[in-house]
Parts: sequence; structure tokens; C-alpha cells
Amino acid sequence: MQKHETHIGVEERVARATALFKEGYNCAQAVVMAFDDVMEMSPEMLAKITAPFGGGMGRMREVCGTVSGMTFLAGAIAPAVNPQNLSERQANYALVQQFADSFRKENGDIICRKLLGLDAATESKETPMPSQRTTEYYRKRPCVEYVGCAARIVAEYLLNGK
Repeated sequence: MQKHETHIGVEERVARATALFKEGYNCAQAVVMAFDDVMEMSPEMLAKITAPFGGGMGRMREVCGTVSGMTFLAGAIAPAVNPQNLSERQANYALVQQFADSFRKENGDIICRKLLGLDAATESKETPMPSQRTTEYYRKRPCVEYVGCAARIVAEYLLNGK
């Protein structure tokens, strides 16, 4: 597992991620872009490659985009580059599961539709069109809190190594 030296504190990571979400980036983008230094990629490139994960995978309301973002970050924190190296893959999968378990313990689930309290009738009306970020949106949707939670989980891991 790679050790990532970071001088950015937990609160700053959370603030960065939530600010990015409030700027209009989706949940996955906001989480990952707050760790552009760990990813060693530009925020623009990270926004591009994580865009499809928002809204629970392209607004299908499956795995929460914040959890997808943490999963994406696990690839840089515990890389599994060689397909023959099963211990690398095991470490990577273990970190993904650790992040997801932490999120689930705090929020009750990792599935977008369940986190948002959407039922089958509501779900069938979902379209690929993202929601407008209005005052009403932020009042109804807990997504900014989920973004902050995911960023905190990863930041605390980087700081404490667990």
C-alpha cells in the first residue's frame, strides 16, 4: 500500500469537497476532486473521468456517487496494477470495502435511491437530466452531507492509515 503524504487536514478536505458540490459538480466529482493531489491529476481531468458516477451511476440511483468516488480514490491509495499480484488486489478490495462499510455505518446504506428515500414509483420517473441546484434542492437533498462524509472518511484514512 502506498503511503500518501498529505498536509491537507480533514476539515479542509471536507470543505473542499462540499464547496465543489455546491459549485455544481456531482457527488462523485466533488469527492474525488478534493483529493486531486493524491490522485496526481488535474481537477479538470478528474471531473471528466468521474462525471458518469454521479447520481448513483448516471442518475440510475444505484451505488451512491460519493461511495464510487471513495472507490475511485482507493485505486490511488492502494493500487492494484499487476493482475497477477493478488495481494495488491486484496489490499485494494479491502480498502474499498472499508470505505463502503464506514459510509454504510454512518448513513444506513450505500445505494443512492435508498439514501434519498426514493421508491419504485419515483424511481421510474427519473431521467438523465440532472436536478437544478436551487435552494429547494439543497433543502430536500442530503447529498452535500454525504459528500462531506465520504471526503472525511478518506481524509481520516490518509491521516491515520486506517
